[in-house]
Amino acid sequence: MPEFDAVVVGAGPAGSAAALVLARAGRSVALVERGPFPGAKNMYGGVVYGRILDALVPQWWEEVPFERWVTRRATMVLTGTQSLTIDFRTQSWGTPPYNGCTTFRSEFDHWLAGKAVDAGATLITSTTATSLLRDGRGHIAGVRTDRDDGDLNGRVVIACDGVNSFLAKEAGLYHHPGAEHVTLGAKEVLALPREEIERRFGLTGDEGADFEIIGCTGDVPGGGFVYTNRDTVAVGVVLHLPALAASRKRPEQFIADLKAHPSIAPLLSGGELKEYSAHLIPEGGYDAMPELVTDGMLVAGDAAGLCLAAGIWLEGVNFAIGSGAAAGRAAAAALRRGDTSAGGLAQYRRDLERSFVLKDHKKLRRAPGFVLNPRTQQAYPKMACDLVEQLFTVRNPEPKAGGLRAAWRELRRSDVRVRDAARDAWTALRTYG
Repeated sequence: MPEFDAVVVGAGPAGSAAALVLARAGRSVALVERGPFPGAKNMYGGVVYGRILDALVPQWWEEVPFERWVTRRATMVLTGTQSLTIDFRTQSWGTPPYNGCTTFRSEFDHWLAGKAVDAGATLITSTTATSLLRDGRGHIAGVRTDRDDGDLNGRVVIACDGVNSFLAKEAGLYHHPGAEHVTLGAKEVLALPREEIERRFGLTGDEGADFEIIGCTGDVPGGGFVYTNRDTVAVGVVLHLPALAASRKRPEQFIADLKAHPSIAPLLSGGELKEYSAHLIPEGGYDAMPELVTDGMLVAGDAAGLCLAAGIWLEGVNFAIGSGAAAGRAAAAALRRGDTSAGGLAQYRRDLERSFVLKDHKKLRRAPGFVLNPRTQQAYPKMACDLVEQLFTVRNPEPKAGGLRAAWRELRRSDVRVRDAARDAWTALRTYG
């Protein structure tokens, strides 16, 4: 029966970061991955933000398997026939040390896991952790796997096994297991010639674009996205799971509607479908997170609910890497002291509280409820688009309407009660201010 100082379950960004830190600390660590290679089972269509990598892999941009460096960031609100976009570009994001890049998880995860292996971690693929092992005190002491050669003993287990972590649930750490805290991300990857992508999105060289979209999912709360890769474009939606089930629509119908929108269709027309995938995403935020520490085990990444879905921001990989690295440091320190109890591992939670990982989630704890409420999803996008249309419609010989007066008129014309709008404005100010 193999013996390790630590067993990390899941070779995604969180697990690989944890294994890398532990291996560099001189600890024997098993990195267990159920797929045939790291990233084989990951659905992803977004941006990796690199600052969290600076300390783990200095000069990471010289070797990371990137598709494009994101220099254009757009936030869009849509109605059926309108769109309003805040479109930001900067050349500074297109030079070292870069802000973020689009990438494929099959390549990125393989690269980061390789760093852990180079540091001394043992990568075990095509292996599923089926349950927890416990010692005579009841402390977690490894995992049972589906391999013929049995179990993996470890003085610490780090659960990075994804949304709705089976290991965290078995350990009794999940207190918010409801589907209301989960969304479904669905994505298509469309092939287009590189020069055509650059023409349509106004890019040159290795520049990339990231569009985050709200108001594109009808009666189902959620959002959409469009990301450019080198010679493909990722387009997809994120859908609130209970509402999706009630709608009786398939996710690909929402993607088709987004692709057909008059503001999106010209960007994607003629693209050849290369891939379709779907994946559950933890979007409950700070108040829906499980406990992160118990005797002999830490929880990181999606397993810990660490995905920031805040409308303006949709980030996960940077929080996964940050929490995984913190878990590795806490586990290494606990092993050094010979105390892997919950108390001995408590440094992990304290470190996360001091870092951006939990500071951002705590600050934006109201964001999931605000972003997914029907007014933010449907009423406010329509009001914003109608207001801008009114302001820019030339009605000579009539005089131009004042902006505040036009905004008030749009509010009164909508179904939104003034007190609800005021309450939402206050929530937005406290959340994003």
